[in-house]
Amino acid sequence: MKISNKLQTIGIAIGLGLFTATGLFVTIAANKTPPDSTPEPGVVMESVTAPAEQLGRAFAAVAAHVKPAVVSVYSEKTVRLQSPSYQFPFGDDFFNQFFGEQFQFPRTPGNPREFRIPQHGMGTGMLLDKQGHILTNYHVVRDVDEIKVQMADKRTFEARIVGSDRKTDVAILVLEGVVPADLPTVELGDSDAMEDGNLVIAIGAPFGLTQTVTSGIISAKGRSDVGIADYEDFLQTDAPINPGNSGGPLINMRSEVIGMNSAIESSVGQYSGVGFAIPVNMIKSMLPTLLKGNQITRGMLGVSVQDVTRELAEQFQLPDNKGALVAQVNKDSPAEKAGLKAGDVIVRFNGRGVSDTGRLRNLVAAATPGSNARVVVMRSGKELTITVTIGKMGPETIASAKPGRMAEDQLARLGLSVQTLTPDLASQFGVNENKGVLITGIEEGSIASMSDLQRGDLIVEANHKPVSSVAELESTLGKDKERILLLIKRKNGSRFLVFRLN
Repeated sequence: MKISNKLQTIGIAIGLGLFTATGLFVTIAANKTPPDSTPEPGVVMESVTAPAEQLGRAFAAVAAHVKPAVVSVYSEKTVRLQSPSYQFPFGDDFFNQFFGEQFQFPRTPGNPREFRIPQHGMGTGMLLDKQGHILTNYHVVRDVDEIKVQMADKRTFEARIVGSDRKTDVAILVLEGVVPADLPTVELGDSDAMEDGNLVIAIGAPFGLTQTVTSGIISAKGRSDVGIADYEDFLQTDAPINPGNSGGPLINMRSEVIGMNSAIESSVGQYSGVGFAIPVNMIKSMLPTLLKGNQITRGMLGVSVQDVTRELAEQFQLPDNKGALVAQVNKDSPAEKAGLKAGDVIVRFNGRGVSDTGRLRNLVAAATPGSNARVVVMRSGKELTITVTIGKMGPETIASAKPGRMAEDQLARLGLSVQTLTPDLASQFGVNENKGVLITGIEEGSIASMSDLQRGDLIVEANHKPVSSVAELESTLGKDKERILLLIKRKNGSRFLVFRLN
């Protein structure tokens, strides 16, 4: 069975039926019951129940259409452990009686002994095409020895990994052996078209209960600070997702996959009302590469950025707190060659708005290395467009640094001890710079101790001006009676901090 556009027609018909049916039942109710009358006790009017029944039928139709293309992914790996070199107090036979013959090991006295423990895992996947390619999460099949896939009709096949991307937690499998010609497949939709409050359905195998259907809404979009993957742009949903749902589809009411369920936010390891799905548009951009078994290449600017706070927006003459503030431009990077500077606020990238650092990170990563990108920045209150030739991201790096936290209040009350950087101090604190003002102490309980400042941080700029000595720092700060803006350098990264003086 092939999932096609036929369901769109069904969905439209259901929607129109819901609309017309609602109007019809309201009209019937109006004719049957005078406006000032009260229904008999225990009687539920058809005009009240009809819309709910129509919606229920819509959910059932969408779920029935997609479920055949949802599979369960079973994995197994063997963990090799070594026992201590001593013998067990009651002998090896006593150990084997309790733990089974599969844990037997060589009986050489006095030597470390190796035994194997099989570990089993389970997740969900969705069939992409008639060739038997399956989309699932990377963490479902990571470092496993064997993968088996069970179809909705209980047929079971072995599978192998074709391509994977750890940084987005995406993997592609393919069925081994003879692939059936009647494979059902999912249809990929448009995750960008989803809005907060839209109805969605999740299908998966929570706690091993295969072909489970749950429903909810899109709670939020663009969650990039979850801390699950290097590149995040999650859809947040309240549709119940539990262990075993990973890799399963999140679908809209047109029966289109708009996300892949990946994680939950929970302190107890199960559903607590917050789940996350990788948006399908992010996945679609990677599919051609992963289906060929190739590695994903990502673009690079060569900057460290941070989110724009209200205080930073005021300091950089910005109309709002949207954008990504450039805290550092790496030497010989594409950004430096194009003329980007620390203090620039990137507000658009290749025609798409930049709301925060997570959004910029994803846009840059998706850009093709070697291509030209139009980067719109705010500099000194004015908009400037810069063309950057995108570089290629290294295998173990990400596109931009994560934002730092902001401290408040004036420098004199922060509880800081500072010294002009000298070669001896640089050596002592491991600083790879030759000028600046070094933070050598932070008073316990002070505002600085509660901020992200640390001993060994280097102040290289204050209120948009470079500083190379304590005297220069004091002189620069003395000219501003309201706020202090510092550019802090730590190891290979930099970021701006704003402190209020009142």
